Amino acid sequence: MTREPEIRRRWTALVLLCLGVLMIVLDTTIVNVALPSIRADLGFSEQTLVWVVNAYMLTFGGLLLLSGRLGDLFGQRRMFLLGLAAFTAASVACGLAQSQGTLIAARAVQGVAGAIVSAVSLSLIMTLFTSGEERARAMGVYGFVCAGGGSVGVLLGGVLTSLLNWHWIFLVNVPIGVAVYGACARLLPKTGALADRTRLDVVGAVLVTVALTLAVHAVVRGNDVGWTSPVTLAELGVALALLMAFIVVESRVAHPLVPLRLFALRNVATANVVGVLWAAAMFAWFFLSALYMQRVLDYTALQVGLAFLPANLIMAVFSLGLSAKVVMRFGIRGPLALGLLVAAAGLAWFARAPVTGAFVVDVLPAMLMIGLGAGVAFNPVLLAAMSDVAPDESGLASGVVNTSFMMGGALGLAVLASVASARTERLAMAGTDAMSALNGGYGVAFAMGSCAALLAAALAAMLLRTGEAADGATAGATRPAP
Repeated sequence: MTREPEIRRRWTALVLLCLGVLMIVLDTTIVNVALPSIRADLGFSEQTLVWVVNAYMLTFGGLLLLSGRLGDLFGQRRMFLLGLAAFTAASVACGLAQSQGTLIAARAVQGVAGAIVSAVSLSLIMTLFTSGEERARAMGVYGFVCAGGGSVGVLLGGVLTSLLNWHWIFLVNVPIGVAVYGACARLLPKTGALADRTRLDVVGAVLVTVALTLAVHAVVRGNDVGWTSPVTLAELGVALALLMAFIVVESRVAHPLVPLRLFALRNVATANVVGVLWAAAMFAWFFLSALYMQRVLDYTALQVGLAFLPANLIMAVFSLGLSAKVVMRFGIRGPLALGLLVAAAGLAWFARAPVTGAFVVDVLPAMLMIGLGAGVAFNPVLLAAMSDVAPDESGLASGVVNTSFMMGGALGLAVLASVASARTERLAMAGTDAMSALNGGYGVAFAMGSCAALLAAALAAMLLRTGEAADGATAGATRPAP
């Protein structure tokens, strides 16, 4: 008896899930190109404009962990559809905004909804695809969307802002969101809650959400008010105290939000540490390479978007097919370490790029290496993060790894941007011309990003367990799918 209709239904559902996730990923970057137009239209100052981005980052990063658990408690399908509807409605509000307050508030709602969609989507994919081979292929598609969506956002933002206006970078989400909601409501499996909702750890949820929100807030404001300022230190201190209180609560409560035993699973713990380091390196690549091309090489916003296409194409080839085959053949440890090593080489290539850099010599090779590394590594790191986890905790594991990526990226970007700025100032004070000083700052930041990726590769190679027993997410990989 054929299972073709069921298989087609699952893969169609995957496409729809990825379209929903793509909207979330795009919104983290599509705004950057349009910021000058938003500033001019709504009268933002340099100090207030940053909150168009920060309002999204704060709510997104702070609520990821809680969102994953809510999916387990109230049903993954229900929470995904709720998040998708809220994100679409918030996109309408952003696109129609005529004041600073309206836009910032709507961006904050987008962050809340985006956290729900992002955390729950990975759990839904793990539920839809249970055999090792299909799951690896599905995760490859998901990995491609997450890894390549940010670069597409820069290109799309440039096109929409140039041809239409900044309002359309938000309004473009509306028809996609409506269509995806309708199709997902029909195609996603109607499963109930995976865990008893009376077991929600309210105290733990409040502690970790406030702690993460404060930590992200301190990070995104660090460059503006100073990393050693009383405000920054106070926020980081309170966040640390709340996290410590959270750990104490989780060790004593009967039904913890985050069972501490989760971090005793070597693959899960290692994958999250690797995710933090890799996200720091990748955020540095994305933002700083765009700045290098715009401010040093004098590329337009559209040219910057086009420059990212080689990396996107490489990630597409590997994430959509080859990465899954590599995982099925070699497991998760080798491909993950190798992918991170290649990405580190790409960042190192950017670190030596000169002021008079040429695209073919100084940009294209780095883009190809980073695209190759990301395409190979993204699938294995997600599989490792979800391995050894029981089905009723899949949403939790998804929230943890997404939080690791978000926090690692936010922290890494803020720190490396601060290092780049400090290096540029020192070079300028030493008499270096402005453009060389600027490029020198970028070079140091790229080098540090490369070191972070190298460290992640080393940890993956040394600490990840291999074998079918360890690779719970790829169970069945050594035999044909049933």
